[in-house]
Amino acid sequence: MTDDVLTPTPNDCDLPRRRAEFSTFAEALDYAARSQKGLNFHDMRGKLERVYPYSEMREDALLMARRLIAAGIKPRDRVALIAETGPDFAALFCACIYAGAWPVPLPLPTTFGGKESFIDQLAIQLQSSDPALLLYPEAIGEMAQAAADRQSCPAESWQTFTLRKAPPCELPDTGPEDICYLQYSSGSTRFPQGVAVTHKALLHNLYGHSTSMNLGANDRCVSWLPWYHDMGLVGCFLSLIANQVSGDYLKPDAFARRPLAWLDMISRNPGNTLSYSPTFGYDICARRISSQSNVAERFDLSRWRVAGNGADMIRPDVMQSFVNAFSDAGFKASAFTPSYGLAEAVLAVTVTPPGEGIRVELVEEERLSGTPRDISRPARYRAIVNCGKPLPDMEVAIRGEDGHSRGDHQIGKVWCRGPSVMHSYFRNEEATADAIVDGWLDTGDMGYLADGYLFIVGRAKDMIIINGKNHWPQDIEWAVEQLPGFNHGDIAAFAVETDNGEEAPAVLVHCRVSDPVERVKLREQISDKVRSVTGMNCVVELVPPRTLPRTSSGKLSRAKAKKLYLSGEIVPIKLAA
Repeated sequence: MTDDVLTPTPNDCDLPRRRAEFSTFAEALDYAARSQKGLNFHDMRGKLERVYPYSEMREDALLMARRLIAAGIKPRDRVALIAETGPDFAALFCACIYAGAWPVPLPLPTTFGGKESFIDQLAIQLQSSDPALLLYPEAIGEMAQAAADRQSCPAESWQTFTLRKAPPCELPDTGPEDICYLQYSSGSTRFPQGVAVTHKALLHNLYGHSTSMNLGANDRCVSWLPWYHDMGLVGCFLSLIANQVSGDYLKPDAFARRPLAWLDMISRNPGNTLSYSPTFGYDICARRISSQSNVAERFDLSRWRVAGNGADMIRPDVMQSFVNAFSDAGFKASAFTPSYGLAEAVLAVTVTPPGEGIRVELVEEERLSGTPRDISRPARYRAIVNCGKPLPDMEVAIRGEDGHSRGDHQIGKVWCRGPSVMHSYFRNEEATADAIVDGWLDTGDMGYLADGYLFIVGRAKDMIIINGKNHWPQDIEWAVEQLPGFNHGDIAAFAVETDNGEEAPAVLVHCRVSDPVERVKLREQISDKVRSVTGMNCVVELVPPRTLPRTSSGKLSRAKAKKLYLSGEIVPIKLAA
């Protein structure tokens, strides 16, 4: 098939728009299916391959729901789904909801890390979510089945499952307070936390997000974001259904190979006005186009009114580079729409009003770290990006360590409260109680408020975010601990800024090896191990035993280790050249 044969779903139709105002997500799909809108899937070059109207998705989902029920799936059962961008996953996700089950989107293998690494990650997330069934695309069948076998989890390919019989049956009733799905962090492997999201929370967040963006009648979305991440799943898939918006998709690996195909797709359809990316996506495109001179001829980005930005720390220098690269194609800096959110609040907590663009404030680095400034040295500043205003019915507060609220421009921990806050962490009452206090969610992030806008200055707890992907430091440390000769607590992982301004994982490791040649070999082994987890080269420093700091309770203090390392108080062992 070619674009000449396929006609993409329209931007507008006669069906009145309802901004996620439904009791359940199943109701939202029922309503969207009354329109001619839907999803459109493209190949690596951006050529339209499959048109998938919501009406067809609903029919497929109802058919799959009957298959699930016939296979013994009951309400509240988890169904793990490998989140490949395409009609199969879309229909199966919705089928689980119709059947009263809880879909659990899980990641695809990445280009790094290898087969065993993916099997390990999948098996651990299966152990945590305890699904009644794993469904996967046939192309990764060997790895998916190996992970399922470790957990004695029934597993089937999508293709095989569609051959099952779908006898007529009554679908269970679902209410707003019921769990809709479980969301796992893309970076959580050894210590996964499944965020349980209710229908009410999901739809409230989708309503607030669409209202904050001033979603219009002819808006259309383009996305390459993976569907196992909350920005891709909620912002660029579920939101389109609940708000009756047509969408165009590239697979994430297609974007990685040909990032400018994303901008080609935005240019091609006059209605493509909404698209989102972490900072690194804009960075890749600006770098890729820098040597080309046909920007104005190739692209038309003049109608792109909401260029969403989130999922990692927003770097204003990268955003300016993107503007410089694509202003000749009609891109406006005012289109940038920074936001802040987390899976524990479904997706968005704050969104910048459309048209305001990126606003930064310069803040002394000493204020950010909470340390007194050395007056003998010139002050150093960091540009902090405005992440917008809270969604409707979402409250945001900044609190100090004493729990008391702080005033404007006073840095503290970011807390939020509202109908979007998660129900719980799946089967983890202790973690839930730590995160939610009197209805308020402790995000773990640091920031401040100014005139009703939120500015984020630091990331959640010890999370390491590289190219928009979350990495728990515990996972990196645990991977290194698997090498011979290491004990728990011998490794501290955190993010550092490299000479080119980008971030990379840094790993401090207690070294008990005295031979200079063996030390070099050890550092190379550790680098290879961390690369298998993060997909990036890392900074590896060998340090003497008993160097890494600990808390009063004996736990490793990553924050202090990072501070001591950057200040020069932790001195790495010098290695032979």
